[in-house]
Amino acid sequence: MDQLLRSPAIAAGLTKVEARIRRLSGSSALPGINAGAGRIVAAGGKRLRPALTLATSLALGKAPDRRVITAAACVELIHAGSLVHDDLMDRATERRGTSTLNAELGDGKALVIGDFMLARAGLAAITSVSRPVAEVLAATVVELAEGQYLETAGLFDPARTRESALRSITGKTAALFRAGCLVAAVCAHATAEDRARMAAYGEKFGLIFQVLDDLLDLTASTAQLGKPAGNDLRQGVYSLPVLLSGADLTGLLGRDMSDEQVAEALRRLRAGRMTAETITYCRGLASDALASLPVIHDEEMAALLYGLPSAYIDRVERMTALTAVS
Repeated sequence: MDQLLRSPAIAAGLTKVEARIRRLSGSSALPGINAGAGRIVAAGGKRLRPALTLATSLALGKAPDRRVITAAACVELIHAGSLVHDDLMDRATERRGTSTLNAELGDGKALVIGDFMLARAGLAAITSVSRPVAEVLAATVVELAEGQYLETAGLFDPARTRESALRSITGKTAALFRAGCLVAAVCAHATAEDRARMAAYGEKFGLIFQVLDDLLDLTASTAQLGKPAGNDLRQGVYSLPVLLSGADLTGLLGRDMSDEQVAEALRRLRAGRMTAETITYCRGLASDALASLPVIHDEEMAALLYGLPSAYIDRVERMTALTAVS
């Protein structure tokens, strides 16, 4: 992932994307909305989704122009708006060590700011990119909502299946990675086959990203996460790593888990085969992602896109190993 972000061509594109994100997030007639949206986008993050958008454009032979830059900014703005909504649903008070908008401004204002960010991305896509790109992003917002709904509907369900978890994360996370690759392919006027291949690559990588994020919630420390370890368990989200673990958590899972129950559940999960099974599962997804890629003539972008899934898995595997030792 670091290699992708350090690529000179992508780094230069991200600088332009960042400026576009800030203009879009500050375009409300109401200063309060601009301030709230600005605080969210200023919180940063690695900008992995727009980086993939830029990489796709370059891989398909198109230097990122104004349309690609705007499309990448719209993808990140949708992501940022969805995080505001996630924090509302989770009643989270902190994200990455910073107060959430709902904690600082109240649920009502935070909800409106999240809505503004989603709507502003859609408006920019239709007015400054193209109708096909706007349609991709609108359909993706629908998938985000459906994926989140599926997760909410399955909270505290001890019978949740792997298939159910996969459907949820495909909608709430992988769909936006897919969209980032697809809108770049659309802007590059790629063939229908190449569009489909890049979309499939983005989706598979998005699944890897979310599954490993869920694994870290169960293996990393509170200090590393910037939120309480095992938070998903407390909230009744029985993620794919939990379902892959085969661990006996009888009598531990449920509403109002005590700190002791969370700690014991994490101990059992970490002591078992959860990490190994999850890493193996993700390596299978990585193979599927690489098989999806079209022919890429740009050697740098080919190396970056082919190397990204395994590099990300290796990074998380190292993190989990270090946590286990400490």
